[in-house]
Amino acid sequence: MSRKFRLSLFIPLLAGALCCAAQEPPKQKLDQQYQSAVADYEAGRYAQAAARLEPLLPYAPNSFEIHELLGMVYASLPDTDKAIAHLKTAVQLKPDSGEARTNLGATLLRFGQKDLAGEQFRKAAAMEPKSYDANHNLGEYYIQIGKVAEAQPYLQQAYKINPNAYDNGYDLAMANFLLGRFEEARTVVQALLQQKNNGELHNLLGQIDEKDGKFVAAANDYEAAAHLDPSEENLFAWGSEMLLHRTYEPAIAIFQKASELYPKSPRILIGLGLALYSRGIYDKAVNALIAAADLNPQDARCYVFLSKAYNSSPLQADEVVARFKRYAELKPDNALAQYYYAVSLWKGKRVENSNVDPSTVEALLKKAISLDDSMADAHLQLGNFYADQHQYEQSIPEYQRALQLDPNLADAHYRLATDLVHTGQKENAQKEFAVYQKLRAEHLAEVQKEHEEVRQFVYSEQTANTERP
Repeated sequence: MSRKFRLSLFIPLLAGALCCAAQEPPKQKLDQQYQSAVADYEAGRYAQAAARLEPLLPYAPNSFEIHELLGMVYASLPDTDKAIAHLKTAVQLKPDSGEARTNLGATLLRFGQKDLAGEQFRKAAAMEPKSYDANHNLGEYYIQIGKVAEAQPYLQQAYKINPNAYDNGYDLAMANFLLGRFEEARTVVQALLQQKNNGELHNLLGQIDEKDGKFVAAANDYEAAAHLDPSEENLFAWGSEMLLHRTYEPAIAIFQKASELYPKSPRILIGLGLALYSRGIYDKAVNALIAAADLNPQDARCYVFLSKAYNSSPLQADEVVARFKRYAELKPDNALAQYYYAVSLWKGKRVENSNVDPSTVEALLKKAISLDDSMADAHLQLGNFYADQHQYEQSIPEYQRALQLDPNLADAHYRLATDLVHTGQKENAQKEFAVYQKLRAEHLAEVQKEHEEVRQFVYSEQTANTERP
């Protein structure tokens, strides 16, 4: 998402006559001091505002205006307890004021008292059902607590009252999008574009069109967003759209440009690595993914794709193994981290004839399995490890376990069949060879699986951005 939901709650301008409880000092002087406090608050001089307001309370203990302004001042300092206490007093003094309840609700929400905040917002909306602010604020409250379906009607009502309010319109479009109301979301965004032709609206329109299956339109939306605002977010979205639909050359060009503008962005470099890998440019893909891993060593997604790229381009063994070793050390309880390190060591050993101790590879694979016995690939690789040493009595059970977990592992069927031949079980071997041949004929499913992994990376980034505060 190109932006986050904005909680822009209405804060009324506090002014008005001061009802004094004493005759001295003169009312005019008290009024002047109050007006000075208002000016201090509006100028951001919150401590000075509080210093002016506190001496007024003994003369006007039941002044709604003083308690309301003091509440807003202390909320800005911030002093949670005092802010809430004064705003509660203001609500007690004017229980029928929707604005007072809104200010109290906003402060309660800001300081983590969500349930109490919601109560105030709901009361404000009930009191003023035709108020833009009351509807917008309650809608925003529901957005803040993750209840998009509950937010939508209030944002919709606020939009009817004031369709020119940009923040409300954007958040309504986003809510409709998240609820699968694509045409409604698109209509609101297109109306907003008449007001502001900006990158974030084109980015949201791209998300809507992508989810609605309008892929060409989505690509055009993301391109427009990137041209209007070449931010990291918009360039990533544009490049990802090309990548998702396998237009790899444009994806490479976009991610390459983005990596020049944002060289410290791990996801841009992962996107570049994926585009290069998908195009078969494996060496450069490995370089991009290594750079991404260095920027964010704990990002699990980077290692998924680095493992795949390295499998096709093992020329940079030392560099890749070093990254997987670091990841395994950072994540000692992560099965995949141990698995990737084991496989990279083993592959590096076979390619470069290094001095890697085979027992290290075995220990890492066993550790991965102990951490997660459901990893079919780890059982497959451990089986391969034993088979390479002609330890068929150990390799065969590993292949069988791998196939229990994933019957569609073509390599496991082939390697199991081979080992069964070595142990004289030819009839069973023939069955495994037959399954292998069938699965190889359906190898396009594996290609689709890789594409789904790419899609998952792209969508996980979009979701993460949607949820970032």
